[in-house]
Amino acid sequence: MMRWMKLLALSLVMASALSACNTFHGFGEDVQHLGGAISHAADK
Repeated sequence: MMRWMKLLALSLVMASALSACNTFHGFGEDVQHLGGAISHAADK
């Protein structure tokens, strides 16, 4: 029983970590696009 609980806890931690990576990746893309827009506006 304890082995299953450890496996479940590990699975939940792994799922959370993977979803956080996707979130940070999306955030990085948003910041990159924002920086490009600011740079483009400054060139005008």
